[in-house]
Amino acid sequence: MVKTVFLTVGVFVLSLIGSGCAGLLPSMKQTTKSPWQHFEDAKSSFDQIIPNRTTSTDLKRLGFDPFETPNVKLVTYLELLEKFMPNQSIRMEDLDPGVQSCLKTRELCQGYEVSPQILKGKRYGNVFLDLFNFRRQKITNGWIFHGLIVLKNGLVVHKVWGGEPNVSKLEDKKNPLGPLQDINKVLPPIQIK
Repeated sequence: MVKTVFLTVGVFVLSLIGSGCAGLLPSMKQTTKSPWQHFEDAKSSFDQIIPNRTTSTDLKRLGFDPFETPNVKLVTYLELLEKFMPNQSIRMEDLDPGVQSCLKTRELCQGYEVSPQILKGKRYGNVFLDLFNFRRQKITNGWIFHGLIVLKNGLVVHKVWGGEPNVSKLEDKKNPLGPLQDINKVLPPIQIK
């Protein structure tokens, strides 16, 4: 009777592992907390910002407030200099007039950097191959938005945005040696004296 139970459980486990049940593989969700649930939401709010008209109070209403909205970064004028002039081949005259006038005021110039994102990753494929590190397959979907707002004394003088509205990445990592492939990460290095 005990042999029958062990045999039944063994057959069940082997069939589960061998069948490639992707439901047993780990998944992940990476979200940068923000008021926007979709790329279009973030872009729509960003589009409402009008240079030389929108104030820091208006930005607060739109959800771009570093003191109330999570993950909105305050950027100093020194950091803005590095962003807009990363090397000496870019001159002050090459910059947008709003950015030029802002950077010349130094401490009265600052920026807001916003990078909301939602990424979902899921491993798929054969559980046995994944478990023993022979082959790991992963798909990542979601979106990433990047926005930079430049303010001169509380008035928006420049804005720029970018990002990835539709992230879709496939990873397929094969390790012919399986668990022995990265053995140097598990065992301490061998020292020869």
